[in-house]
Amino acid sequence: MSASRMPLVYPRIIIVGGGCYGSYYVRQLLRARRAGALSFDRLVVVDRNEACAVATTWPLEPDVTVVRREWAPFFDDYLGAASTAGLPTADAIVPSPLMPHLMFDWLMQRARDRWPQRPVERRPLQRPPNVPWQSALPSGTHVVSFAEWMCPVNCIEPAKCPAIKAPRTWSMPNAMRAYVEAQRAEASPLAGPIIFHCEHRAYGVGMFDTQDVLDGDALVARAAANTTADVLVGTVSHCHGALDVLHVGHGHAA
Repeated sequence: MSASRMPLVYPRIIIVGGGCYGSYYVRQLLRARRAGALSFDRLVVVDRNEACAVATTWPLEPDVTVVRREWAPFFDDYLGAASTAGLPTADAIVPSPLMPHLMFDWLMQRARDRWPQRPVERRPLQRPPNVPWQSALPSGTHVVSFAEWMCPVNCIEPAKCPAIKAPRTWSMPNAMRAYVEAQRAEASPLAGPIIFHCEHRAYGVGMFDTQDVLDGDALVARAAANTTADVLVGTVSHCHGALDVLHVGHGHAA
């Protein structure tokens, strides 16, 4: 974590899921606040289960709020309101290892709302990225990893990789930028990339800034304002990630 990020102060931290992972994140963030590693006004945990682990473990914690909703409609409202406000936000989002590519889905719906007469869709990567492990999910999302081994879910991806006991020479955000740069020489260049980098900021909890999502939406609006566009979008850590291409086509003929 760079000095420019200090102190870590958040009005709200949005946690995706209130089960085993969400409980771990809440516990660690409360510990981090007690230790002075970061500050927040509220943890907002989103889970459709009224009896999720967070709700039953911290029912009286005043700074932990469980929002009982599906993830997609929650982010429709939350990110939509943040965008409409038109002001920078200092909130952050803690993703779940088990969630779909929620931020891409929100960007795609925003593009459909912005250009109702234009085709907007998820498209596969035109060529495989240069990573050791990858797989295309049935949804179309391309999952990638630099690890050819099993990583613990709470690994903070230090400079020295604990699995190989050697320096970590890779970073998925850098790989995304290199991928887009290589594609720019092709017949179908990519815009972006839009990177939601899940950085481990305190006590083993990774998150990215809500402002990154709003900035990504603005990038899509610029890239496809007057032309067709393909934009690479990734929610990634240094070692792992989910990648999608957001395609915005020409408008329908009248």
